[in-house]
Order: sequence, then structure tokens, then C-alpha cells
Amino acid sequence: MTTAATTRDRRVSPIFLGLVAIMGISGWAVWTGFSASTGFAVFLFVVSGWIVSLCLHEYAHARTALHGGDISIGAKGYLTLNPLKYTHALLSIVLPVLFVIMGGIGLPGGAVFIERGRINGRWKHSVISAAGPLTNIAFALVLLLPFPFGGPGTVPGPFLAALAFLAMLQVTAAILNLLPVPGLDGYGVVEPWLSHKIRRQVEPFAPFGLLAVFGCLWIPEVNNVFFEAIYAIMRAFGADNILTDCGQAWFRFWQGDPQVCRAALALRM
Repeated sequence: MTTAATTRDRRVSPIFLGLVAIMGISGWAVWTGFSASTGFAVFLFVVSGWIVSLCLHEYAHARTALHGGDISIGAKGYLTLNPLKYTHALLSIVLPVLFVIMGGIGLPGGAVFIERGRINGRWKHSVISAAGPLTNIAFALVLLLPFPFGGPGTVPGPFLAALAFLAMLQVTAAILNLLPVPGLDGYGVVEPWLSHKIRRQVEPFAPFGLLAVFGCLWIPEVNNVFFEAIYAIMRAFGADNILTDCGQAWFRFWQGDPQVCRAALALRM
């Protein structure tokens, strides 16, 4: 099957490469303590890493759609990893970053427009929808590698904290996005297997699915259960609550340097 995507369509965007460079440089600054402000370096590392993960999430959707039969993907620029090529930059990049800054929640973003009519087979549709959240899971696993295999004593505390917070964002994004709620990827996985009647009934609610999820998270009891599950997953990989919370505290550099975190991490070394 021809995928009708030229070399130019697949060329990695300089914008994405710039984001990766910012992530690498800021990560180095956190590791070495080079930056005068650890918090600002953590902020740059987490924000750039989060946007990189959003680009990879949407690329996964686009790439699987391309091989599934939607040969229009390449011409739309989705294979370049350029966030400015997404359908709605506000919903896909700006709002997710704002939610990270305000609440430390990995907001799932929906950005690529896939011509589903070009794709045949229910399994293909399900795989296309699942590809994005699975990318977040893979990204989280990479970020969590230092914890069971390295950890305190071999990796600087602030860098571990930054990794823990960024990994937590990936875990929250994956879990939220895999919920079978209209408008989220989880519903996209199960939708092909539903009857036409059910799909027609559910379709009007798709624009409000994400709002409903976050409305539920404002309920204290639901919020507590959700984040307890997130923290449990993090602890299973050796990233305890102190690391995750300190990563978020450094991320919010405008609130001052969290000296209590420095003291707590020093005790763990």
C-alpha cells in the first residue's frame, strides 16, 4: 500500500528539534546545578518535555492512521512533529500547558484530523485511537528508568524530582485519555465496536466529554482517589510522593525555592 507521504512530509520540524534542545539543555542545567534558579530550569525542562510528549502523542495517531489508509496525513504536516500543524493549537498545546502550570494534571490534547472514511477495519480504528495514550505510557516508562536502576546517590535529587513530576504528567494523561468517555481516545478505541445507533446517540456529547472528566476531578473524593492511584503507580517504579511533590514545587519557581525539598532530598541521598 502506498502511503503517499513524501520525504518533505516526513521531515522533522526545526520547531520540534528546538523543543528537544531546550529539554536537553534545561535537563543538563538541573542535573549540574548550572542554573542560578533550579526552579526555572525545572520549569523549562518539564514544559518542553511535556510539549515534546504532546507532539509524539499526535505523531503516533497520525502515523498509525497513515498506515491504516488515510494517505492525506502527510500533506497536512502531521508527520513533521510540528505542533503548529495541529488542528487546534489552543486546545492541543496552550491549554495542556496551562493545566500543568495550574494544577499539575496532564491534560489530554486532541489535535490531528483523521479522515476515518479512508480507513477500513474496526481494529485499525481502535489502534489509531490507542496509539497516542500508549506513547504517553512509553514516554513515562523511559522517564522512570532511573528510579529502579539508579535513584538517589547516583542521580541528583532535583533532576530526579523533575523526572518524577514529568513522568506523573504522562501517567495522568494516559489514564485520562484511556477513559471510555466521548471525545477521548479511550472512547475512540471502543467506538468501532459499538452499534451505529449507540454511536449516533453518543456523538452529541463528544465535545463535552473532557469537560465532564475534569468536572468530576473537582469533586474532592474523586480527586483523592484519582491521585492516590497515580501516586501508587509512581511508587511502584520507585518514585515516591516526596520526589513527585518536590518536582512540582520546583516547577512552580515563582513561589520561591522549596528549601524543604532540598533538605528532604538530601536525607534520601
